[in-house]
Amino acid sequence: MSADTLHNHNYEPQSQDVKNNEVCVLIGHSIEAITSAVVLASLGHYVHLYADEEVLSQQLQQYGFEHHLQALWQMYGQQKQIISHALPESADALIQRYEAMSPIDEKKTVSLYWLFLDSIKPVWVEDNWITAFNHSHQQNLPLIMSGIEQLGAVSALSKRLQRAWVYYVPFVFLQDGDAYSSMLNPSLWLLGEKTSDSSQHLELLKPLMQHARAAHHADIATIEFARSSIMAMLATRVSFMNEMSRLADSQQVDIQQVSHIMGLDKRVGSSYLQAGWGFGGNTLPTELIELQQASQKHSLDMPLLQSVMHINEDQKELIFRKFWQYFDGFIDNKTVMIWGGSYKAGSGRTADSAIHPLLALLWSYNIRTLVYSDKAQSELAALYGQQPLLHLITSPYQQLNEAQAIFIISWSADDQLDVAQLSQQAMPIFDAQNALTRSQIDSLLGDYMGIGRAK
Repeated sequence: MSADTLHNHNYEPQSQDVKNNEVCVLIGHSIEAITSAVVLASLGHYVHLYADEEVLSQQLQQYGFEHHLQALWQMYGQQKQIISHALPESADALIQRYEAMSPIDEKKTVSLYWLFLDSIKPVWVEDNWITAFNHSHQQNLPLIMSGIEQLGAVSALSKRLQRAWVYYVPFVFLQDGDAYSSMLNPSLWLLGEKTSDSSQHLELLKPLMQHARAAHHADIATIEFARSSIMAMLATRVSFMNEMSRLADSQQVDIQQVSHIMGLDKRVGSSYLQAGWGFGGNTLPTELIELQQASQKHSLDMPLLQSVMHINEDQKELIFRKFWQYFDGFIDNKTVMIWGGSYKAGSGRTADSAIHPLLALLWSYNIRTLVYSDKAQSELAALYGQQPLLHLITSPYQQLNEAQAIFIISWSADDQLDVAQLSQQAMPIFDAQNALTRSQIDSLLGDYMGIGRAK
């Protein structure tokens, strides 16, 4: 597989003979573990994935919106290029299997172990799995760790492991909704090394390192700190823009135009400058919690971090307050339409999405909610299927005539909004994502309330 082929975003793996007999042993059930298994298989390697089978099945179902990843997972599973196993109760049992079968069936040899720490925590006692790997006869094999831990935790683990080739790979590049491509062509590849300048021992991952838009290798503690700092900065930018959006409302200034102008300044850049309901998902909130705990552990105050978290939580209720104020508090027993439920456009996950506090507040006023969220529909049904005020619909314009207001939580820029249909009803739109363009807003017949922008 050539470098040019890998770099091509249209690359489609074909059913073909595996190019080598190397086996990568992965332990984990997270989306990062699943994506890594598929990418390694795409690079021509065999993958043995050990996971809690029930949780793995749930994870695959929850990430059903990752269509490309799902298709490749099924294909490589059928070809026996990815083989999933139940996670044994101890690391000893897993390691002994490969030591007793070396080389294993068909003369395959184990090339690396990759541990996804969040997956093994509930099953393997830390002292026990470290002891098991230390007693292993395969000390020359690379061991990779991934996951979001408190600052210094992974570095401390690496020091307790007696092998030299220990690495840390944080998934700062993974994009929900495009997991496979974002790992095959990572935006930023960070590699923490226990032994400096030892990346040559990760030959299997060389294509990923080479095709990253940016890459950096350093000691594990530094990479951990960089990972947390990157995520905290992204969260800070979001909360800053959301705070500025409130001031923009009072000044009758469109925060979207301001964001565009700010992005023209190379010192600022354009990423994460969109005002909206805030940030959700698993990565940013988890990272901030870990940072908060680390600061408390060392008796340090981090007022900026506290403000970022407070603004983010408060921002999730802001669109409801605009709705309440618009109707002067007379909102009981209404019917509203909600578009989107995921924490970001393109994802089917609703973790920490503004949909949850919004639904809770609306239902407290006995408001009937018509929700359209194509990718997150199944997750919302699983969470709120018994709620009589929730009605999941299959088209954004279905039953539009029954609603007295529309909320927009997440909407893909690829899906063109039908402003003509919205204007037919002339109902108020509460846009928590600032999904509408200025020209669309100006052409609306009804009222519009966004985040830091109004009609």
